[in-house]
Amino acid sequence: MLGAGGIGGLLAAALARSGAPVVLLLRDETLAAYPGRLVVRSAVLGDFEADVAATSVLDADVDVVWVAVKATGLEAALALAPPARVGDATVIPLLNGIDHVDRLRARYRTVVAGAIRVESERVPPATIVQRSPFVAVELAGAPGAAADLRDAGIACSVRDDERSLMWEKLAFLAPAALATTALGASLGAVREDPRFAAAREEAFAVARAEGATIDELALASLHDRAPEGMRSSMQKDVEAGREPELDAIAGPILRGGRRHGIPVPATEELAAVVRARAG
Repeated sequence: MLGAGGIGGLLAAALARSGAPVVLLLRDETLAAYPGRLVVRSAVLGDFEADVAATSVLDADVDVVWVAVKATGLEAALALAPPARVGDATVIPLLNGIDHVDRLRARYRTVVAGAIRVESERVPPATIVQRSPFVAVELAGAPGAAADLRDAGIACSVRDDERSLMWEKLAFLAPAALATTALGASLGAVREDPRFAAAREEAFAVARAEGATIDELALASLHDRAPEGMRSSMQKDVEAGREPELDAIAGPILRGGRRHGIPVPATEELAAVVRARAG
């Protein structure tokens, strides 16, 4: 598991609790503060603790490398998993955005795209707080890894349409992340804002132009049913003074809009506000 934040820590602890051998790949400074045990407070998986080994560089053969770092820290994190050591292992990224899949395929032999829907964060040094009433993963292959997640209590499905899988997550995430961050409010408070609705329609339009097939009514219903107080990771990053994943989340829509001649003014406006708030 490359990364032990809200997502990587949650998955690593759940897999370890189910009996799977797991090792965390952590930067030296994070490893120095890591106590060797993850504490989980989860609305879905319950409260538990799990011993999980950790190292600062991959030094053993593995079957799967889960990549669960922020898009802004991807390049630095990849130094912990050298391609020669990863070898034929399946690399499964669960990052926000689209573009990282091609970047990973330029580095590793076998990359299977994945997406996760969850609100989860790490409270240093090693407590994972997962608040959303759902944890759902979708993979564009790797049925064995999907089975491992299901054994760990995490809903996971396998789809054969990678493009639609990735764009479906982005079309859900981007308007929510941009609106909650730009407006400084929870998802429940921004759902009725016309900029949120317009940004969602823009994401749908670009996704269609990119060849993705999305059940737009179902995705809009997911937005409507999400908890009122749900806050995006981008929003939390900006409030904490961390660099937001702005290019990863808004970039594919902005670039896709230009590529296909699709106006995306709401996405542009919200992204500009986020950029200004982040300094």
